[in-house]
Amino acid sequence: MALADREWRLVREESWDGPVNMALDEIAAATAAEGGPRTVRVYQWDPSTLSLGYRQDPETVDWEFCEREGITVTRRPTGGGGIYHDRYADISYTIVAPAEELPGDLMETYEMLCEPIFDAFEKLGIDARFTDEEMPAIHQPACYLRKLHPAHDIVAGNDGRKISGNAQYRRKDAIIQHGSLKFDLNTERHLGVFSDPDTSPEEFRERVTTVSEQSDATREQAVEALEDALADWADADEGSWTDLELTDARDHADRKFGSDAWTRDRDDPTA
Repeated sequence: MALADREWRLVREESWDGPVNMALDEIAAATAAEGGPRTVRVYQWDPSTLSLGYRQDPETVDWEFCEREGITVTRRPTGGGGIYHDRYADISYTIVAPAEELPGDLMETYEMLCEPIFDAFEKLGIDARFTDEEMPAIHQPACYLRKLHPAHDIVAGNDGRKISGNAQYRRKDAIIQHGSLKFDLNTERHLGVFSDPDTSPEEFRERVTTVSEQSDATREQAVEALEDALADWADADEGSWTDLELTDARDHADRKFGSDAWTRDRDDPTA
């Protein structure tokens, strides 16, 4: 059965802190696995957040900088490096569906779930594509400065700089794909969250591009393009979280994604 034949909801852009954003992804996965609607969502991070990759060493984080700058730190259930998110420069999305409704092959699933992301870039007049060029890592702990991967790293422009990173978390009952589209860059804060970034803001800009650099779109237009692309792809109705989902997400955020055990030690207190 085609994805569009299932019940999908679009949750338009909203702002949550880092732990709640990660918790909502897992609550949406439980909802989908239990026969409820599948979810596509767009969101902001408030306050600014450093999301660590699942296996990332906490020693790579400049904890004093994050505390001084009011930057929350949480850990994603997906791999990769750390990403600095804020309300303006970052546009984030998640797609959640039951595992049985998606391909078992990882590459096939990335190709399918990135279709609306490419549609959004096309709506914005941006020439975006999966990278087909091997580029060495500049600073391994930083997602946007790691070695580019053709399965999930999206680049844009003639010089093929990264504009979007995407990752999957494959549970037994559901698949979560989330990603970050760079609308703008604050390279000093992107690098400042790391304890010893062996690179410079100038080198960061040579590897990374943004929606605002590649098009004349405002942030509101970019968000709308992404929301519309996700909704069209899934044939989703505009929806929202239930009261129970929000209650469960806040509780899950407190117990897991906001805990030092998870963020610093990768120990899931809810397991």
